[in-house]
Amino acid sequence: MTGSCGLVEREMQVNEPVLMPRLSRVAVCGGTHGNELSGVYLVQKMLKTVKRKEDREMVSVQMVLSNPRAVQQCRRYVDTDLNRCFTHAMLNGPILEGAPYEIIRSRELNAMLGPKGSRAAVDLVCDLHNTTANMGLCFIAYSDSDWICLHIFKYLQKHMPDTPMRFIHFDVSNKESYSLDSIGKHGFAMEIGPQPHGCVKSNIYTAMKEGVQHMLDWVGYFNSGCVFEGGFVDVFTMVKNIDYPRDEDTRNITATIHPYLQDRDFCLLHPGDPLFQTFSGETLTYKGNEPLYPFFINECAYYEKGIAVSLARKKCITIPSIWVTTEEEERVSEQSFASEEEE
Repeated sequence: MTGSCGLVEREMQVNEPVLMPRLSRVAVCGGTHGNELSGVYLVQKMLKTVKRKEDREMVSVQMVLSNPRAVQQCRRYVDTDLNRCFTHAMLNGPILEGAPYEIIRSRELNAMLGPKGSRAAVDLVCDLHNTTANMGLCFIAYSDSDWICLHIFKYLQKHMPDTPMRFIHFDVSNKESYSLDSIGKHGFAMEIGPQPHGCVKSNIYTAMKEGVQHMLDWVGYFNSGCVFEGGFVDVFTMVKNIDYPRDEDTRNITATIHPYLQDRDFCLLHPGDPLFQTFSGETLTYKGNEPLYPFFINECAYYEKGIAVSLARKKCITIPSIWVTTEEEERVSEQSFASEEEE
């Protein structure tokens, strides 16, 4: 996209644009983790001040405070991690008496924004998160071929050039995808750091606010008929997690992230590079077979999950130009879908 809709360059370099349905319903969620405060305060502010500017662009924007009990207590969660409660099995299995609050809340959110995997689900979910790791602004998604999410990311890259930005891909099926953003037809987590949990930093909050506004602007332009030209996006696909070294008997950690690696998220880690430093001062090196990109380095919330660092491979994805379908084309598509259901 170059400038306003009237200035969009419509010459396609390779192929005609891929036609995609308009995004009529968008959900912006904050407080899925109640102590990640940029998203909490941004959603609370937007709930009070949003004037439905987006209505002119034929989109309904729903602001959601995902885990109000955890937000009230400024805790990551009350009983269990809400952002691991959205698999197909967890949303559709029986609920036992005394079930964790977050299990019940995930059902409520699925009813509000879903059901997951259905035509009734919201078109796009943007779930706001903070990390203590030095990751800049990251999109985290379950697909590396969702052209909507990739184009939004590309748009933010262009309009926020001073903000380090990466696209992280978790290669997990729709049924097994476990986070809130998986409810929507399209969805991603917007993860921004570093920011300690339980506090808010002005620069991190501002970057999140700017990112959300650019995302909503993109949706408005897309719905109004702008062509977004294709291009290239670097995608980091998660390969594996590495836990801290631990005592065999107590399971207590015996080392920290090595000073060489700390805060070097997305800097290539080679076999033999320093990875951990034991409490007695010994350096433990990375024993992998290939260079990989570390991220979520020493994330505070992942100590309980047994993750010291996540590792990813980087690849360049070619994304096509996209253009919104017309109302007539959407009606034909809906009629076709209805006929298939009847059969």
